[in-house]
Amino acid sequence: MAETLSTGESRYWPIYGSNTAERNSPYPSLLRLLRSHSPTSSHLFGFLALLISGCLLTFLLGVSLTATALGFIAFLPLIIISGPIWLPGFVLVGRCLTVVRFLVGTVAIVSWTYRYFREMHPAGSDQMDYARGRIYDTASHVKDYARKYGGYFHGRAKDAAPGA
Repeated sequence: MAETLSTGESRYWPIYGSNTAERNSPYPSLLRLLRSHSPTSSHLFGFLALLISGCLLTFLLGVSLTATALGFIAFLPLIIISGPIWLPGFVLVGRCLTVVRFLVGTVAIVSWTYRYFREMHPAGSDQMDYARGRIYDTASHVKDYARKYGGYFHGRAKDAAPGA
């Protein structure tokens, strides 16, 4: 527990709550606690790298937004003049892409259905079979329950309203 210095004297670093002479003074134990929780050089280097990269990215974001705003202002007359050309083109391209998406989706669904009914086991067919089995089992249980208890409820309704 004692450190021996070059002069031969020993220095004690008290532990919090120890029985040393400096027991009533919390400062040495507080300093030891702070030293044990102080960041290492790799932590400091990581924080510095994070700080520098964050500042750099914030600066680049500001430059990008400024350039976008200035470009929009500079090209706004050209956009307004050529707008009647661009707008129908965008609408036409959007509609064509929508039709292509619907066609691809339809072909995928038809292909999957064909493979499923030909028992080629497409992806997800086991889940479909499981769900179909569960639906069939539930329907048969409901039918059995209705046969078993249906007359009871029907007869009770007649008893509740004998004149009806």
